[in-house]
Amino acid sequence: MQIGSPLDLGAYLARIGLKAAPAADAEGLERMQRAHRLTIPFENLDIRLGRGISLDPDHVFDKIVHRRRGGYCFEQNQLFLRGLHASGFEARPLLARVWLMAQDVPPRTHTLNLVTIDGEPWIADAGFGGSYSPPMKLFDGSEADAPDGAQFRLLRSEDHGWLLERRGDPAATDGRVPNADWQAQYSFTLDQIAPADLELSNHWTSTRPDTRFTTLSVTSLCLPTGFASLTDRHYSRRNGDQHVESDIESAKAYRLRLNFVFGIALDEVEVMGLGLYP
Repeated sequence: MQIGSPLDLGAYLARIGLKAAPAADAEGLERMQRAHRLTIPFENLDIRLGRGISLDPDHVFDKIVHRRRGGYCFEQNQLFLRGLHASGFEARPLLARVWLMAQDVPPRTHTLNLVTIDGEPWIADAGFGGSYSPPMKLFDGSEADAPDGAQFRLLRSEDHGWLLERRGDPAATDGRVPNADWQAQYSFTLDQIAPADLELSNHWTSTRPDTRFTTLSVTSLCLPTGFASLTDRHYSRRNGDQHVESDIESAKAYRLRLNFVFGIALDEVEVMGLGLYP
């Protein structure tokens, strides 16, 4: 991965609401990922604004930590990985194929992290926009429960390496899950990933015409027991037993929702630049 300047761990931890780095163990991994997901929104708004997505580590850090924006998986999991390294974890990136709504074998448009704890592999993902998936020990049949009540499991895949599946309330997702049955989230292999691999996948994901990230404005944030998402004008929020959905009718209301729910401050010109309102 690209290194950039030494990570300001204190600033990163402050951004995710932790006073100190957690221990480099399974509990610490869960705590660090959870804190990241509850505070940093998933969003692709720079793509929609024509700015593109830079994976320069200093740019990512400035954008997410100093300017308090969000990012999508290639930005989020790069920052998370650097935070893991600075906190004493052994970790490296992986690439994955997202199967939500896929009609054929999807490209590798997602990145997550492989973390080794006491010699055993775990997956940790601070940048999956579909829902919250907890860190999981990597073995066939591994299962974990998410705070929103969803269940996750890992299965060996003959064709695609490993497959992560989710079962739970579709309202605690970004709208791509049709029902509460087991749904394939993404598949991945444990191949070594070079920075050029991440650059290539990021470039395709952020520039390919007629895909989710180049045609929709997508924002989401994990909640303590649920999920909030804003896809173009459509807003959905599920937290515990409470679930609301609505269409945001004006640019002013959209801007306020971005700020108050997701912590993203765009000015009026930027909101209009998303092309959602006449």
